[in-house]
Amino acid sequence: MTHIAVIGSGTMGNGIAHLFAQFGYHVSLIDISEEALKKALATIDKNLARQVEKGAITAETKQKALANISTTSSVKDGIANADLIVEAATENIELKLKIFMDMDEGAKSMAILATNTSSISITKIASVTKRPEKVIGMHFMNPVPVMKLVEVIRGYSTSNETTEAVMALSKKLEKIPVEVNDYPGFVANRILMPMINEAIYSLYEGVAGVNEIDTVMKLGMAHPMGPLQLADFIGLDVCLSILKVLQDGFGNPKYAPCPLLVNMVQAGHKGVKSGRGFYQYKAGSKDLVVSERFKLIY
Repeated sequence: MTHIAVIGSGTMGNGIAHLFAQFGYHVSLIDISEEALKKALATIDKNLARQVEKGAITAETKQKALANISTTSSVKDGIANADLIVEAATENIELKLKIFMDMDEGAKSMAILATNTSSISITKIASVTKRPEKVIGMHFMNPVPVMKLVEVIRGYSTSNETTEAVMALSKKLEKIPVEVNDYPGFVANRILMPMINEAIYSLYEGVAGVNEIDTVMKLGMAHPMGPLQLADFIGLDVCLSILKVLQDGFGNPKYAPCPLLVNMVQAGHKGVKSGRGFYQYKAGSKDLVVSERFKLIY
């Protein structure tokens, strides 16, 4: 594989493009928004510069990585020569199915079609293509250039050849791939999201405050980040979406999202991306400040 296409230039998409470009692959970064593409390139430039400052890569590697990335707002043009296409669009099933139909139609016959979905069925996504054996999940963790894990998810029809190719590719990116089967939430989010949801319920029921809940998990369980801060970092809307996938997929009420989480998302308080969640965020500040609402009520 030499040519990689990434569909979606948001946090995960630009991180995936950054990673492949850093390791010498030619990357076509695709987004319907030209403004989003400009923002993605600026983010990649800034993150590569940070790696140079830390001594993780050389200035020459940074320049080569940036030169490896081209951008386009046309899916058809962007995927035409790709050996692997990674979809990293919003966690919306209808959108992903539409993108995969377009990918299947426009990609080379031997191209592997991957999705960075964190919970949606690979088998369902593959069902709208004519090459289900070449459809697979590549669930990168955020921030992509830093986190070592890639959750590699086999759909019901994913072939051994496709799985082996993606496992080998992940290792070339200096990641640690873990193969899992296609069930709601896979492994990472099937375990993580109920913990986050339970932390939100603990806040909702007045068991303890935001800082107290996170401190217990950081100091008592050796978690580098508390579950409420992590939820903010992931995006509360994303957490809600994944919990709904788990609830629908298993039909088990234990996955039902906490009403507090639902209300926060409906109010537009989505965590870091919106500037407010369980904590409040200001550009340029690394201080962890509990949102005023939870200071007053809890």
